[in-house]
Amino acid sequence: MNILITGAWQEAEKSINTIENMRHKVVFLQYEKDELPCDYEWVEGVICNGLFLHHSIEKFINLKYIQLTSAGYDRVPMEYVKQHNIKINNARGVYSIPMAEFAIAGVLQLYKHMDRFAENQKDALWNKERNLQELFGKTVCIVGCGNVGTECAKRFKAFGCNVVGVDIVTRKDENYGKIELIDNIDEVLAYSDIVVLTLPLTERTFHIMNKDRFEKMKKESVLVNIARGAVVDSTALIEALDNKKLGGAVLDVFEEEPLGNENRLWSMENVIVTPHNSFVGDGNRERLERIIFINMEKYRMR
Repeated sequence: MNILITGAWQEAEKSINTIENMRHKVVFLQYEKDELPCDYEWVEGVICNGLFLHHSIEKFINLKYIQLTSAGYDRVPMEYVKQHNIKINNARGVYSIPMAEFAIAGVLQLYKHMDRFAENQKDALWNKERNLQELFGKTVCIVGCGNVGTECAKRFKAFGCNVVGVDIVTRKDENYGKIELIDNIDEVLAYSDIVVLTLPLTERTFHIMNKDRFEKMKKESVLVNIARGAVVDSTALIEALDNKKLGGAVLDVFEEEPLGNENRLWSMENVIVTPHNSFVGDGNRERLERIIFINMEKYRMR
């Protein structure tokens, strides 16, 4: 198979010889927005992330295999992929562990006022905080019970939280107290102390967290978004934070990235802003490499 590999797979160049020894021909493109180092017709398989945001998939007339380095499919024209029977794999499970750890860390930072302690340390101030919160006993709503959501559920459960999942289907899973259908999300939001968004971005989930939903959330609850920015109506979120409807927010993704310097979320109290960084972990390289080679072998053996 003729394979185009992009720099979205950061360790790709170390593995090219291995792939070529599997009887594949390989070309490498560091930046997906750049001109291809080959003809579009040459490409039969790609390992990429946002390649089709910059190069129309229709140009790849011989494309039959896609391996994404991301978990989401929202950067790929999936209707075209299905119509042309192109095999597609995502990086399912590669980033779930660091993202789950990030969610826990963000909520603990808010609950334990770690930002204030950090500021006090800079000034050598011995000021005690008397209103710290515990995770133990809190109800956590995980919206999206896939790999990332389930890794979050495991960790919140370990802290003694009551974990409730919300998804398009229900199932029995020891990591959740129960999983409700997404149609019942409003009921779950009403009694949840922490809401963690790990669901994919689709037409149905666009702005799933909007003004009406924020009104239904438990007062002083915390929102964590490690999914996609557009699942949250950012204007409605800022309003909810202004009105003290929410106790805080941990935000790693945004409707527009990078987040503009003038955006009020940067300076709002009890809001943690990070630059779409929750997926980063020192185990990612090994997990991604493993899944790429497993999927290539499965495709070869089919």
